[in-house]
Amino acid sequence: MNGLPSVDDIRADLPAVLARFRAGRTHAFSFGAGVPEAVLLTYDEFEDLGGESKFTVAAEVLEPAQLAERLLAAVAAARTDTLDPIVWGDAGEPEAVLLSTTQYRHLRGDDNPPPGTPDDPTTRTYPTQPLPTSRPMNVDEIAALMGPEAVRDLEEIRREAGNS
Repeated sequence: MNGLPSVDDIRADLPAVLARFRAGRTHAFSFGAGVPEAVLLTYDEFEDLGGESKFTVAAEVLEPAQLAERLLAAVAAARTDTLDPIVWGDAGEPEAVLLSTTQYRHLRGDDNPPPGTPDDPTTRTYPTQPLPTSRPMNVDEIAALMGPEAVRDLEEIRREAGNS
């Protein structure tokens, strides 16, 4: 077991997935047949990342039971990158979205891995080392980048601190 939920796990657990999303107890996650094939995320995240402008989204909001009926076919479409995003939730309220892993990478602006490389875009990490051209900045340089008002504020703070 690789810890990745299967399609059957998700089909049986859709109401609980919504409950975890509502409570903020989970973030976007992948699932599939042993490898990440599809991603579930909140509608808020989809909307915040500009999903409505990046993808054609059906006006229909599926109920969890409807998505459960369609999930096998949806994941099959995700494998071939022919899945249209599926919005779902309770009582017609958009609460979550089903995407392929490729669509999720596109939504986030990530690059695609080389073909055949297993990749879970929901757990991807990035190098955080400074670039070779990076250098330390002092507060005066940062204030200058922010503009004249920030420079004046910094000077005022220094004057007030000097009078203490």
